[in-house]
Amino acid sequence: MKKILPLVFALVTFASCQSRDGDFTIFSPEEDLTLGKQMAAAIDADPENYPILEPAKHPELYKHLEGIRDKILASDDLFHRDDFSWQLRVIDNDTIYNAFCTPGGYIYVYTGLIRYVESEDELAGILGHEIAHGDLRHGTDQMTKTYGLKVVMGLLTGTDGELLTTLGINLLGLKFSRSDEEEADEYAVKYLSDTDYNPKAFAEFFERMEKEGGSMGPLQFLSTHPNPENRVKKINDFWVLEGSKEGADHQKSFKQLVSLLPDNTTF
Repeated sequence: MKKILPLVFALVTFASCQSRDGDFTIFSPEEDLTLGKQMAAAIDADPENYPILEPAKHPELYKHLEGIRDKILASDDLFHRDDFSWQLRVIDNDTIYNAFCTPGGYIYVYTGLIRYVESEDELAGILGHEIAHGDLRHGTDQMTKTYGLKVVMGLLTGTDGELLTTLGINLLGLKFSRSDEEEADEYAVKYLSDTDYNPKAFAEFFERMEKEGGSMGPLQFLSTHPNPENRVKKINDFWVLEGSKEGADHQKSFKQLVSLLPDNTTF
């Protein structure tokens, strides 16, 4: 009986760790942050796949993007604003139109996506969406479903460093569920409604993607962010529920942001 009790205690502890949507996760928020740090280190150590723009060499670019991020993080709708990192890094690759957020709030956005969006409001919507994935712990849920007990043991014992490195390298390949996507859309609208950005632009981003169909931008983004049914309509409905705020004009600011991108991006 004594041998069984520790296992029972562990199972009860694991069962108590749930994401906001009620999905089972074996990680605590503190372990999310630990895992995120390890994955960020793996990404930093792999410049061939993740050519990060150094903040010290691109201070104005990071100042601009972090300003957008900070407006979003000021929202009262975040659950882990003070628990997670929310470090933002730009990956210098114009051929990839995507962004992602690790567990624990390490945010990555590709230069290709920044060039693809048509407004700062659209970009703010995407950053809000990625922040929502981190804050709602969707990445942890997905890793639990994808890698199972091996990840648990590797994290809790610290013996499977190779697996954690693999997780960092393969993070962009993780595909969220449609329910996770819908929830991240909803919270992105909530966040933006607390800023001077127009949440409706986020719907316009996906509306344009639907019209472009099988072109490279939509294919890359939707490969990891599958479309929930009636996505554009639902985002617009969320916007109405939040008061239909339209925000300020950021056209000049967005042009300045794009001008700060390097000319020697990876092809």
